[in-house]
Amino acid sequence: QVQLMESGGGSVQAGGSLRLSCAVSGYRYSNYCAGWFRQTPGKEREGVALISTVGGVSYYADSVKGRFTISQDNAKKTTYLQMSGLKPEDTATYYCAAKVDPCLYSYLRGAMDYWGKGTLVTIAS
Repeated sequence: QVQLMESGGGSVQAGGSLRLSCAVSGYRYSNYCAGWFRQTPGKEREGVALISTVGGVSYYADSVKGRFTISQDNAKKTTYLQMSGLKPEDTATYYCAAKVDPCLYSYLRGAMDYWGKGTLVTIAS
């Protein structure tokens, strides 16, 4: 049974930083696409960042480019999202996800196979 477990959410002031982690278990594939998405109540889910676990190719939403960095530790099967320069509009529940394929930019629209339960990030102005 595939499980994705996010951690690292919390509350910070605008301009601050947070690092989210996503640990994957029960996933027999080593070559896959891992990603982060976010959603606020009343809004559509937004793709934030993707990374291919082999090769490390990454994609970012325009709204986070230059502020967020996605990375992968294959030994730990853990995906990280380092967030800096946080803004109030970054407030959301952040979900990690995985798909059995190397990443394509289009996967930012949400075509992933497995999802975590989410971790809340709140940015105070």
